[in-house]
Amino acid sequence: MANEIVIHVEGLGKKYVIGHEAQRERYVALRDVIARGVRNACRMVADMARGHIVVPGDTVEEFWALKDVNFEVKRGEVLGIIGRNGAGKSTLLKILSRITEPSEGRVTIRGRVASLLEVGTGFHPELSGRENIFLNGAILGMTRAEIKRKFDEIVAFAEIDRFLDTPVKRYSSGMYVRLAFAVAAHLEPEILVVDEVLAVGDVEFQKRCLGKIRSISTEAGRTVLFVSHNMGAVQSLCSSAVLMEHGRLAFRGSPQDAVQVYGCDRTQQFEVHDTGNWSRTGTGEARVISVRLESAEGNAQTLYRMGETMVIVMRAEFPNEVNNPTFGVNIVTDSGIRVADCRSNHYGVEIGTVKGVVEYRARINSLALYPRSYSVEPWVSNASCTSDYDWVTNAIEFEVSSGPNFMGGANVNSSHGVMFIPTSWAVYPVRDEYAGNLAANHHGAQT
Repeated sequence: MANEIVIHVEGLGKKYVIGHEAQRERYVALRDVIARGVRNACRMVADMARGHIVVPGDTVEEFWALKDVNFEVKRGEVLGIIGRNGAGKSTLLKILSRITEPSEGRVTIRGRVASLLEVGTGFHPELSGRENIFLNGAILGMTRAEIKRKFDEIVAFAEIDRFLDTPVKRYSSGMYVRLAFAVAAHLEPEILVVDEVLAVGDVEFQKRCLGKIRSISTEAGRTVLFVSHNMGAVQSLCSSAVLMEHGRLAFRGSPQDAVQVYGCDRTQQFEVHDTGNWSRTGTGEARVISVRLESAEGNAQTLYRMGETMVIVMRAEFPNEVNNPTFGVNIVTDSGIRVADCRSNHYGVEIGTVKGVVEYRARINSLALYPRSYSVEPWVSNASCTSDYDWVTNAIEFEVSSGPNFMGGANVNSSHGVMFIPTSWAVYPVRDEYAGNLAANHHGAQT
C-alpha cells in the first residue's frame, strides 16, 4: 500500500489564448477604426465556428502555462512544489483538483481530493461559519455524518467558536484561511492539496498547520501536495520535491537537492544595481549604487544554509568629500522585522576621507538565522550615525535553509524563531528525600 501510486501525470499541458490590443496612434482615421473592427469581428466569428475560445483583441497569442509535465506521487508522500511566480505551480494544482481542464495529457487520481488553493474558496459570504463548514464539506464530497463527527475538531482548530454564527463576509483573511484549512484537513481526504495560502495566517497558526500536515502524512498515510516559497518548511515537511520552471518540470528529487537547484537558478539575481526604482531616504551626501551577495569563496549566491558564511558587497558614490562615514547594512525578515543592524563603527573602523565610488564589504562568518526569506537594507551615515546620507529599503533578497546536517541533523524551521542562539546543555540527576537513591553518575550533553 505504501508504494501505491495515487497520482499519475502524463504529458500534461495547459494552453491559454491571450488577446493583445495594438498600440494606438494619436490620430486614427475613421476608415482604420472600421477596418480594424471588421477584422476582429470576422476573426471572432471564425473562432466560434471552429469551436475555439473567443478572445477579444487585435492579435492573439498562445501561452502554455504547463507543457509536457510527467510525474507520479505515491500514497503517504508529501510532495513539495517550488518555483518562481508564474512557473505553473498553481495551474498544476488546479488541474489536479479538477478545477481546470488540461489542454493535453492525462491525469489519473486514486482517492478523494481536498484543495486549499485560495482564501475562502468554496465559501458563501452570506452564510455563517457553521453553515459554510457543512457547505464546504459537501463540496469536498463528505457526507453530513462525517462533517458532524468532525465538527467540534474543526471549530477548535480554526479558533472561531465566538464567530461561528457570524457571516464569513465579516471574517478577516486570517479567519478565512483558518476555517478553510481546518475543514480541508479534518474531513479525511486521501489527497490534500495546499497552495501558498498558509502564508496569510499568523506564525502560531502556520506552526499548527505544518504539524497537522505532518500528522496527516505520517499517521494517517495520506498524500499531500504542498506549494510554498518557504524553503525551510519544504525541507522540513516534504519527503520529495519538484521544481517548476516556465511551465515544465525542471527537477525532481529530495527537498534539499530541489532547494539547492532552485537557489542556483536564483543566483542570476545575486547583484542588484540602482535603476531608480529603489525606495530610499537620506540627505543625498552619498548614494548606494549596487549590492551583491557572495559566498565565502567569492561566488555569487542568494541561498544560504544556517551557519554558512555570507559576504555582502556594496558600492556607494560620494559626490563630494566626506570624512569618516559609517557604512551599515540591516537584515530584515519577509514580514518586516529587523533582525540585525551591522555597522562599521561598531568595530572602530576609521574610514577616512572618501570621494567618488567606493566598494565596501560586510562579512558574516556564521549566518545565525532560521530558515525563511530575508532582505538587505544598505545604508550610509555620518560618523556618529545622527544623519543618514542614504538608506535603501529591500535592496536584495536571500533565502536561508536548514541544511541536512545542521547541528547533528536537528530539524529546524521558521517556526522556531528568527535568530539562532547557540547554547550548551547539561543534565544532572537530582538526589533528595523524595526522589530516593538516584545514581550519582553525571550525565551531560553539550552542543
